[in-house]
Amino acid sequence: MTATAPSPRGSQGRFAPLAAKARRIWALIRKEGRQVVRDPSSFAIGVVLPVMLILLFGYGMSLDVKHVPIAVVLEVPSPDASEIAASFQLSPYFETHITPSMAEAQTLMLSGKVDGIVLLQSDFARRAAQGDASVQLVVNGIDGNTARIIEAYAGAAIAQSGVRVAAEGQGDGAAVGGQAVVENQLWFNSAYDSRYFLVPGLIVLIITLIGAFMTSMVVAREWERGTFEALFVTPVRTDEILISKIVPYFLLGMVGLLLCMASARFLFGVPFRGSFLTLTAVSMLYLLVSVATGLLISSTLKSQFLASQVTLVATFMPAMMLSGFIYDLRSVPLAIRLVSYLVPARYYVSLLQTMFLAGDVWSVILPNAAILAVVAAVMLALTRRVTRKSLG
Repeated sequence: MTATAPSPRGSQGRFAPLAAKARRIWALIRKEGRQVVRDPSSFAIGVVLPVMLILLFGYGMSLDVKHVPIAVVLEVPSPDASEIAASFQLSPYFETHITPSMAEAQTLMLSGKVDGIVLLQSDFARRAAQGDASVQLVVNGIDGNTARIIEAYAGAAIAQSGVRVAAEGQGDGAAVGGQAVVENQLWFNSAYDSRYFLVPGLIVLIITLIGAFMTSMVVAREWERGTFEALFVTPVRTDEILISKIVPYFLLGMVGLLLCMASARFLFGVPFRGSFLTLTAVSMLYLLVSVATGLLISSTLKSQFLASQVTLVATFMPAMMLSGFIYDLRSVPLAIRLVSYLVPARYYVSLLQTMFLAGDVWSVILPNAAILAVVAAVMLALTRRVTRKSLG
């Protein structure tokens, strides 16, 4: 420890305390600067995290609806019906699938490949000539806001077909677009209630918080307290340690899941059309993914604060922004859309919304559940490897 020099007399003595204070502050600044250079996590939180957030919010958030997959059913092709189909094919807002039957279009809707069906019945040409043609529009109403936008776009496309026919002098444009009555039907959410769409997504966020955030500090807390080293002299193995960490939080997460499902059904009135056992099984897979992710972060970083910050960026933010919970992922840039396929919450959101509002559609359930099972296995394997390495 450096001895303090005697304070000089006269005018210089009045400034000695200020000079000493300035030297101490400068020393602390240099010490903190070296600490930041030595600790990469400080750079990650101070620089990488803000950049990631601005990119997520800047590119991931979009309320526009584009490239909506829609099926146009042409039961009997005719010039008038083909003109309306062409309006959808030429529109930048739709990706049109021409089908010959309503049954095929319904299969596409149930499997999630299209969000709407435009039905041009077999007698459309005759009724168009009589001036009382009708176009039936069936829209997937899981997301009520998107459904309203699709209806508006579809009505504009049908009206545009009549304008184009009249401009080209091919006939009475009013018979095609102007007088054609659009008959709307809303599947899965006939009440246009946004809670039907939002509540299943909120369950995903809650399960993510319960599973990842609580376990993200379990191992790190023991490292900081020094209690983890006590396990080194015991005969317990890595697998036993991980199981003892997973089971309590997994059971607690299942309790939270049951409370969420009960609230969705009885407080918010969200219909549940699927199997409770199937929903429980797929929810257990996602909860296992969340718990394993939290343990992996906790075992790797060994710091409660850093683990909580990384967990926020790695789990909660992607679950909210890149899962399709709030924003239609078809409207975001391709690069962001590709990144979203790495987010487990994307598949769980699809499962919950399908099972709550459409039922047990196995063409949706099986592939999404399989992906969650693979992710859970990978996360558990990585957690075991990292923990075993830490235990030495």
